[in-house]
Amino acid sequence: MGRRRGKPAEMIVKIEKTEFPSVGVSHFEDRKIYVKNTFPGQEIKGVVKKRREGYRELKLVEVLEKADYEIEAKCPHFGPCGGCSSQNLTYEKQLELLSSEVLDLFKGAEVTTGEYEGVTGSSKQWEYRNKMEFTFGDEFKGGELCLGMHMKGKSFGILTVNNCQIVDEDFRKIITATVDYFKDKNLDYYRVMKRTGFLRHLVIRKAENTGEILVNLVTTTQEDFDLTEWCEVIKGLDFKGTLVSVLHTENDSFSDAVVCYKLNVLYGRDYIMEDLLGLKFKISPFSFFQTNTKGAESLYSIVREYIGNSDNKVVFDLYCGTGTIGQIVAPKAKKVVGIELIEEAVEAAKENAKLNGLENCTFIAGDVAETIKTVKDKPDIIILDPPRSGVHPKAMEYVIKFNAKEIIYVSCNPKTLVTDLKVLEEAGYKIEKTRVKDMFPNTPHGEVITKLVK
Repeated sequence: MGRRRGKPAEMIVKIEKTEFPSVGVSHFEDRKIYVKNTFPGQEIKGVVKKRREGYRELKLVEVLEKADYEIEAKCPHFGPCGGCSSQNLTYEKQLELLSSEVLDLFKGAEVTTGEYEGVTGSSKQWEYRNKMEFTFGDEFKGGELCLGMHMKGKSFGILTVNNCQIVDEDFRKIITATVDYFKDKNLDYYRVMKRTGFLRHLVIRKAENTGEILVNLVTTTQEDFDLTEWCEVIKGLDFKGTLVSVLHTENDSFSDAVVCYKLNVLYGRDYIMEDLLGLKFKISPFSFFQTNTKGAESLYSIVREYIGNSDNKVVFDLYCGTGTIGQIVAPKAKKVVGIELIEEAVEAAKENAKLNGLENCTFIAGDVAETIKTVKDKPDIIILDPPRSGVHPKAMEYVIKFNAKEIIYVSCNPKTLVTDLKVLEEAGYKIEKTRVKDMFPNTPHGEVITKLVK
């Protein structure tokens, strides 16, 4: 039920449910209304930002009436900060919504989940992230230097998040020390539109199980500034973990992404080591590694459980990244073949396999859709862990041609998952079981693992 007040572009609606990825849904007249960052039971005021036939998208202006299950958020930055979206819900409620959103996607696509095993939560709701990219900027034009997260609903506002609750105390100390150090140095932060400025990002990685910390300051080359003093400030902090790496990345790209033109080691080495399910992994400043270590252990354990007995079987790990999943199943497999587009990731996968004494792993760099055509091995099991866009149709043709007895699909985007599952079902695969794994508490994201058998 909805009613307009004042200008036609402003609306007040009651949120009825959420759809993946945690977007509030209401109805007005014969149209669906979508509002990000809202939850069932809330009455909200929003401004129409998109008009389409059959639906409207509103930008949230104000929550007029809270849902009866809402709680006080733990983090002082919650609300303005664009990082978390659901700290105002109990963790149980977050998991309940995630589960129903995923089930609705399967239902809408008319795809079965097989045996639905529910949601496996994260063992840590707080301080779980092992990597964060923070941005230099200001909260408002002409304000003091800030270092942190983009603000919700603002194109350029940056909020210093030195009390962020999804990272641990070591991250918070590094943010505070860095922003305090640069505040009085008369250095400009990088402005994307003007393409001017020096300070860009601060990337921090901390291995959960080994405690090793890597700090990477990203700047342009527009100033010749000596970073020795800043490096000493970071080295002088009292950490719970162990600082093993302080780096400086030179990045003159025009985009807002962290791109490495040149890497300078200011202290220590240019990587950290992590232990995961009995294996060692070398993590470089730019390599992909799941951002929730304990969550990754849980996710990979589910994959291993879904594979079951892999003795003497050939396993394909497609979109393998740094080869983490493949290596975790390798000790019991006959052979693991991993394919990944990003060459650096493949080099890291090879290095990690050597580190773990795994001689039955082959990692190939190339576009999965193309490289898959040249592989001579015949898989017994295929692990699919594609990007958000899902499995490329060309790659899917070859996945089907391989005629593997089992496919384990690990998806970070259930919207493309259900589309791909439909194709696999039509090709003669049966969906046996599905489980949702929450990797990112207090956010709308999750992973879905589905087992298919021929």
